[in-house]
Amino acid sequence: MAELQIHPVILCGGSGTRLWPRSRATKPKPFLPLVGERTLFEATLDRCRRDELFAQPIVVAGSAHLAHIAEQASADAAIIVEPAAKNTAPAIALAAAMLPESALMLVCPSDHHIADTGAFARAAEAAARLAADDWLVAFGIAADRPETGYGYILRGEPVAGGHTVARFVEKPDRATAERFLDEGGYSWNGGIFAFRAGAYLAELARHRPEMADAVARAVAGGRYEGREFHPAAKPFTEIAGESVDYAVMENTARAAVVPASMGWSDIGNWEALRDARSGDEVGNRTTGPAEIVDCRNVLVETDGPRVSVIGLEDVIVVVDKGEVLVTSAAGAQKVGKLTGAANQ
Repeated sequence: MAELQIHPVILCGGSGTRLWPRSRATKPKPFLPLVGERTLFEATLDRCRRDELFAQPIVVAGSAHLAHIAEQASADAAIIVEPAAKNTAPAIALAAAMLPESALMLVCPSDHHIADTGAFARAAEAAARLAADDWLVAFGIAADRPETGYGYILRGEPVAGGHTVARFVEKPDRATAERFLDEGGYSWNGGIFAFRAGAYLAELARHRPEMADAVARAVAGGRYEGREFHPAAKPFTEIAGESVDYAVMENTARAAVVPASMGWSDIGNWEALRDARSGDEVGNRTTGPAEIVDCRNVLVETDGPRVSVIGLEDVIVVVDKGEVLVTSAAGAQKVGKLTGAANQ
């Protein structure tokens, strides 16, 4: 383990609408203590704490989140300030361009929950070893249910510590997800990746040359303000935003996947947050003053007003700063479409 040095790249972004009203654009979910006492961002940094395996973390974020990052990040974290939100491919490229070509990057979203940090570290080491051989590596999350909200990865031939990627699959419908689970060989795409910095930039230049050139110009024209690096705005804002999955991972011939069974959740909606928390013997979870009678799998989160729920299943009630949300667990995917969520 000691001979490896992994550079964590923590991506901070998003508008926070899917966990409205608790999460708002001014303080989205990475910066909230949603599972335990640490915020999701703090927990992400904790998993990659600087030691013999992990190097200094690099945080990539927009200016709107800098105050939260300054409050919650360790003093040794470097910060790259995106001039505009352009999705994950150029955000990762900014970090890659700031590192030596030989550096092994571990790209982590800042808003995921991982229960088993030991399993995370083992997967990170396996991914880094593959990345050192110029594989572009995705974490393949063990799929335990026919989830329609995630993309999937079909495992190919074995390689050291993992597999090649046979193909990436878009979010499936229910019947297709059930078939994936029955057939085996499929993992969820958790959005966690490992690359050698130079290999990532070479693949980006091969498949998205205009994006690679704009990132290079943005870094060349950038400036430091303390520990913050500000890329030049003009070339970066001209980029057509795209995810790393579409821009690189689905195009490269060197895609690999490492298995990761680590209690992962993207906390993508209120149902996912409910399931990431521990509950009573029938699955109820409460935060704040609440009374639950004859209920199953009910989540109540309130910042003050008392909430009472009787005789319901799979219902979510959230009260936060004067806003009230009531939804079925199945409807939680649609919270981000609410007018209130979009305007706050």
